[in-house]
Amino acid sequence: MSKTIFVLNGPNLNMLGKREPGIYGGKTLADIEADCQKAGADLGLTVDFRQSNHEGMLVDWLHEAGEKAAGVAFNAGAYTHTSVALHDAIRAISPLPVIEVHISNVHAREEFRHKSMIAPAAKGVICGFGPHSYILALQALKTLTQ
Repeated sequence: MSKTIFVLNGPNLNMLGKREPGIYGGKTLADIEADCQKAGADLGLTVDFRQSNHEGMLVDWLHEAGEKAAGVAFNAGAYTHTSVALHDAIRAISPLPVIEVHISNVHAREEFRHKSMIAPAAKGVICGFGPHSYILALQALKTLTQ
């Protein structure tokens, strides 16, 4: 029986492929989902891939993951830097492993992106590897959930 991994995406990630391709590349979120589905299958994982621009929905999905998933790969977008609610939701589902994911290297960008509200509650952080950051998170979750 394969383990389910939630891959959650926050605000503006639905605009990938159009939004700042010099930073985020040309892949759409649908392209990344397809890559995650393939990588998940190769790893023996079931991937449940979702995106919302609404913080409360992301909180609800984290709570759901606490009941239904073996782990979470989470690109919270801009909420990474502002959301105590997402931090608390991750802590509420502990010890479920949550990996914070970013396409860009947030530490090489604007100073306000250097602080993550999510990282202290997450098992780990992967950033700067473009869309491949998601695959690295799935590989880490496979290892963490064995």
